[in-house]
Amino acid sequence: MSESGRPQVGWIDPGADRVGRVGSFQSTFELAQSAIAACESIDAHAGRRTAAATLSYAELLDARRVLPPLTHPEPARCLVSGTGLTHYGSAAARDHMHKKLSAAESLSDSMQMFKWGVEGGRPAQGMEGRGAPGAQPEWFYKGDGDCVVACGGALASPAFALDGGEEPEIVGLYVISPAGTPHRLGFAIGNEFSDHVTERKNYLYLAHSKLRPCAIGPELRTGAPPAHMAGVSRIHRADRVIWERPFVTGESNMCHSLANLEYHHFKYAAHRRPGDVHLHFFGTATLSFADGMTAEAGDVFEVDLPDLGAPLRNPLARAPCGFDLGGVRAL
Repeated sequence: MSESGRPQVGWIDPGADRVGRVGSFQSTFELAQSAIAACESIDAHAGRRTAAATLSYAELLDARRVLPPLTHPEPARCLVSGTGLTHYGSAAARDHMHKKLSAAESLSDSMQMFKWGVEGGRPAQGMEGRGAPGAQPEWFYKGDGDCVVACGGALASPAFALDGGEEPEIVGLYVISPAGTPHRLGFAIGNEFSDHVTERKNYLYLAHSKLRPCAIGPELRTGAPPAHMAGVSRIHRADRVIWERPFVTGESNMCHSLANLEYHHFKYAAHRRPGDVHLHFFGTATLSFADGMTAEAGDVFEVDLPDLGAPLRNPLARAPCGFDLGGVRAL
């Protein structure tokens, strides 16, 4: 959170809708580094340093003073990424978007990858256990820390985009220790904002469609998330809701285990560079785009997932490209 122009870490008392300070830490990144150095969990490390909850959480949210739950002081050292085709039900919409023209094709590439996940995405191990890895999921790059928007901030769709639509997801938040070990701080609500029209043109455009801003927050929930979480995704236009759909997430609604998804992200040495931050989206099964909705500038996306805290709300905006054909100069 931001208090008097100075960022600070806060803890939330949901029963009282109040927020208290956590020591003198100016970021969750700083708190995590301190906990790693002390060989303590983030809960234990923060718990001994909490002040009384005296600030109004609602007022902080209304004033847009709640920052993303994890940032890096050098945004280029925050990798934002995600996995797709991870949820039961998610494959149908993607398959429709990626359907082959040939009637002889029995399975689209999307359905084939989803099938692999169903058959081998849940190896027999817990989130902290060891075992043989399962099937690889789809993986995509979203951007670095500069693409992350806090609750209340605008999701800016660039001028060249063909669409700008929400994707309600859970996000894992990680810090890499000096020894190169990924440490999971917990989970947050995410809106993995994407360009679904571009993706629909050809699935090889998926990488392009994901290079957009995203929203994460407003809270970080530590510990393992519930296996089943139910929420609602909405689009507000002016003073009315123009689209609303319930969604479910969590491991019981996924064909991949979270441990398997984490393994296939952090198995790459480049993803275990000491001091880096990783924000990783875990997929969705619910899109307004699949219902034929087209969001307009000024519409507000809302992802309401009570198990992970207060709803995440962000307006859609349009932004100029900022770069022209021929803009590269020979040196």
